[in-house]
Amino acid sequence: MKKRVLQGMRPTGRLHLGNYLGTAKGMVALQNDPSYETFYMVADVHAITTPYSVTELGEKRRDVLLDYMSVGLDPEKSALFFQSMVPEHAELAFYFSSVMTIARMQHLPTFKDKVKQYPDHATMALLNYPILMASDILIYKASLIPVGLDQEPHMEIAREVARKMNEQYGLDFPEPQSLQGTTRYVPSLLGEGKMSKSVEGSFISLSDDLKTIQKKLSSAPTDRGRGEIIPKDGGVANLLTFVEMFEGKDRRAYFENKYLSEGIRYGELKNELAEAIYVELRPIQEKRAELVADKERIDKIIKEGAERARSVAHETITEVKEKMGFGGL
Repeated sequence: MKKRVLQGMRPTGRLHLGNYLGTAKGMVALQNDPSYETFYMVADVHAITTPYSVTELGEKRRDVLLDYMSVGLDPEKSALFFQSMVPEHAELAFYFSSVMTIARMQHLPTFKDKVKQYPDHATMALLNYPILMASDILIYKASLIPVGLDQEPHMEIAREVARKMNEQYGLDFPEPQSLQGTTRYVPSLLGEGKMSKSVEGSFISLSDDLKTIQKKLSSAPTDRGRGEIIPKDGGVANLLTFVEMFEGKDRRAYFENKYLSEGIRYGELKNELAEAIYVELRPIQEKRAELVADKERIDKIIKEGAERARSVAHETITEVKEKMGFGGL
């Protein structure tokens, strides 16, 4: 029997290399593995838990789906859908909220952090974010969730919800586990931290052309190009990591040897790296252009993905309602 996997993508707009290398490649690998059944949703309902632009939401959620499809997500292999088009998610989240206390939700470190970030937007939607996430997962009875360590507190909430619902109502929800090894840390171009859209200069977008990539890499911090020890962190270490990602371990070893001997010419490294990155991004950009040009097909994919997801979600909601006393007429 196939293991179900659920992964959500927040509608934050166009993707960058960090999203591609860190998340998207792992998602494609999972969908191509016959032992998994994959559900990939754009988490647009989650977007309203913090301040957002109503006018931009529709465009951004579509952009995210188009970008993920351009890197290989296949509607024939995965259910691709917008969370808001499967209203059973919100309904199940309300039923789940009946078994979790306010105190438990308020103690989550992620909630406290968001309240500090948005002190004037501490809404019930924000408090219930982990409950909705539990619903996203359990409505498909997914047992494996590809998430980073920062989401582990929310995963524990999902497991608690599953246990409580099973104990109180005789349901059979699995206790979902984090699926490790499907995400990858992608460093910033600035020399510290990870690549992030919120940090200007730290990222390369999947839509960037060769000149833009060259310009961004030219600003990446370096040193004098020579030393007795290969740097383990900072700008040079990050550049070597990108060389390995896009050109392979042998090319990284070549530059490391240069660093320990006559020295690296960073102009050479950066131009070569820019070419290698663009070679990988160009077919993605071409694929996306084809998808954008076929609006009717994309609309059809989104509707069919939601229908496929709803067919599974409806079964779960029906079972839950019967167990909770809402069965019958």
